[in-house]
Amino acid sequence: MSAAGPGGAREAEVEVVRAGALTTVQDLGRPGHAHLGVPRSGALDEPAHRLANRLVGNRAHAATLETTLTGCAVRVCRAVTVAVTGAPSPVTVGGRPAAWGAAVHVPAGAVVEVGRAAAGLRAYLAFAGGIEVEPVLGSRATDLLSGLGPPPLADGAVLPVGAPHGRPADADTAVWRGPARELVLPVALGPRDDWFTAAALRTLATGRFTVSPAGNRIGLRTHGPALERARGGELPSEGMVLGAVQVPPDGRPVVFLADHPTTGGYPVVGVVPARALAAAAQAVPGTPVRFVPFRPRTAAVRHPVVPDGTRPPGGYGG
Repeated sequence: MSAAGPGGAREAEVEVVRAGALTTVQDLGRPGHAHLGVPRSGALDEPAHRLANRLVGNRAHAATLETTLTGCAVRVCRAVTVAVTGAPSPVTVGGRPAAWGAAVHVPAGAVVEVGRAAAGLRAYLAFAGGIEVEPVLGSRATDLLSGLGPPPLADGAVLPVGAPHGRPADADTAVWRGPARELVLPVALGPRDDWFTAAALRTLATGRFTVSPAGNRIGLRTHGPALERARGGELPSEGMVLGAVQVPPDGRPVVFLADHPTTGGYPVVGVVPARALAAAAQAVPGTPVRFVPFRPRTAAVRHPVVPDGTRPPGGYGG
């Protein structure tokens, strides 16, 4: 994954010393290719990714390393500025404690290590100049579902780093909210909420759900009460969007994240707006989940929902 720069000179590189549980290269993803069966992918916690890049002077689309729970460690071949954001984690440079959520200078040959997350799930390690692996369909992101982009990091892998081109941000400009103790997800009902009973919609709004350990970059799975179907059988395969809340045969909602499939045959009871998904990226297994269903304004006349979950005759506008 290394490359040569102008005149045959090698680019700066980082060597993976410890890959961690799952560390991938991520940027803002490759939107616009769903018709080819390619999901968006990209950083699950996009605000954390953007902040890490800003701290080291990169543009938002520069590629970072997204770690999962146990962090990672890399050795740099040249002096570079780095920043770690997302899940609060211990950071060391050459074995000595370094700042989290701030620009940090790493001398040539030193190892920068992101430790196990103290809260949350995913941390973002940015390098001034960005990770410069070869882009695929305009993105350097690793897509676990389609296999596009570079593979997840492995010990001994070498990654190229681009030349710095911006001024690192001052540390005191970084404001970050820690992972929430309860994951609250607004859900715009539809398009297949009519496949579920009124009791199921009440359950969605009031049930005690938790984050399942079976989740991944494809989707956040939940434990909790099953949503009762009003219809049997299955749908023909139809398009799936980021944030879709799909309900498989066991009745437990699954929230689709960045590496989600672009089609599916299980009914989608609603969609979580993209702005709420960063919190889902940081929800560790066992985190309480509360769904807050609402009816999109354009659909209020078709299927109004009153507090008890029923649909009164005649409907109402709004």
